[in-house]
Amino acid sequence: MSGYDFDLVVLGGGPAGEKGAAQAAYFGKRVALIERAEEPGGAAVHTGTLPSKTLRETALFLSGYRQTELYGLTVELKQDLAVPKLLSRKNAVRELEVARIKWNLERHGVTTIHGLGRFVDPHTVEILQPHGVMRKITSELFLVATGSKPYQPSNIPFDDEDIDDSDTVLQIDRLPKTMTILGAGVIGCEYASMFAALGCKVTLIEPRNELLSFLDADMSEALRVAMIESGIDVKLLTMAANVRRVGEYIVVDLTPAAGSKAEPGAPKELAVERLLFAAGRSGNTAGLGLESAGVKLGKRGYVEVDKDYRTTSTSVYAAGDVIGFPALASTSMEQARVAVCHAFGFSYKRQVSELLPYGIYTIPEVSCVGVSEEDAKARGTDVFVGKTLYKHNARGRIIGDLGGMVKLVFERGTRKLIGAHCIGDRATEIVHIGQAMIMLGGTVDTLIEMVFNYPTLSECYKYAAYDALGGLTRPAGGPDGS
Repeated sequence: MSGYDFDLVVLGGGPAGEKGAAQAAYFGKRVALIERAEEPGGAAVHTGTLPSKTLRETALFLSGYRQTELYGLTVELKQDLAVPKLLSRKNAVRELEVARIKWNLERHGVTTIHGLGRFVDPHTVEILQPHGVMRKITSELFLVATGSKPYQPSNIPFDDEDIDDSDTVLQIDRLPKTMTILGAGVIGCEYASMFAALGCKVTLIEPRNELLSFLDADMSEALRVAMIESGIDVKLLTMAANVRRVGEYIVVDLTPAAGSKAEPGAPKELAVERLLFAAGRSGNTAGLGLESAGVKLGKRGYVEVDKDYRTTSTSVYAAGDVIGFPALASTSMEQARVAVCHAFGFSYKRQVSELLPYGIYTIPEVSCVGVSEEDAKARGTDVFVGKTLYKHNARGRIIGDLGGMVKLVFERGTRKLIGAHCIGDRATEIVHIGQAMIMLGGTVDTLIEMVFNYPTLSECYKYAAYDALGGLTRPAGGPDGS
């Protein structure tokens, strides 16, 4: 046993911190986890992943969104009750997840310490605990998993109570009638959908010429159309030149993005009740004393790591949002497990899968895994694709989602599935069929041979495969095989 207090000290109790700590403790290591917040969970539990997804489901329920689409019912949303209902549901889910995290850490024998940790040297951290108590502990190895925080540019007056970032927007005390969202990334699109479902008039501002450029082009365009149909004013190739308060309103001065021209008659300013800035995040590394441990930081305070998640210090690893892209809770957990296994030489888990599913909880949901049609062609891969729409699927018609779609990308030479893209109800669930198929080397013929439950949305895979087979002998854009 080493002369250190612990074998591993983890800074941060979010998804990466929890799983990294549990992984090391599972193999008998002495582990401590430092969390500066009163409760573990990080942004995923308190300000990001779970709260926003819980609010989404609550918004759908309170607004009667699905009932209106399916049965033509009119549901009156009581504005004064909406926010308390939203927040109470969010808090209930948070409390359950915090309890689960505490239970998981306790059963693995992880020592939890409440306080703010700061490196003194590569093997020592000092912890500022409540009431000013200072404590020092040593460890053979460290895992930095402190996550990220919303990026706040200096030209946005965040001290205004009606201007939010992706953390503070969850603290709203009333539903605004009008809102502008700057940034149509994942966070911006998700909140735009949610507030629009609650009856808020939302304007979404994005300097690029498409939504979520990492998506397959068909999915990106389908999402844009769906958002417009839900009442969201999507302004692409547009930037906010200035944000200021004028009386009771937040006024945004609009300007064309670099290299583009303003549309004739386009407004030059917007006056709204509330503004959400959702254009990027930064590594949550300020005050950690990482320089004292020899850890190098990159752009926006993100920690630089190698393929094994080791930093420029041999005793310090990092995982999760604090290292930047892809900044997903799912990948953060895996990164931490892999980092710990490399750190201690465990043979158990040595790499994070290159095949990562992406889930965007907009209305409708969007999810993808593997390569898009555009990326495949850009790489010189000869592909054929197949699509089917929910409106041609029995379950899609039953639930009233007629705009959903499944698109599959196959490599022509091997006939193997290399990309699966879904938009519509339960997209983030059914995408895993495509993920499993890709990992196991499944082909278009595999999907044709499979028998799916009827009626299910999963059956869309079979008919997208039929469409793809048809595409081998006819031009693209024909019937979808259903």
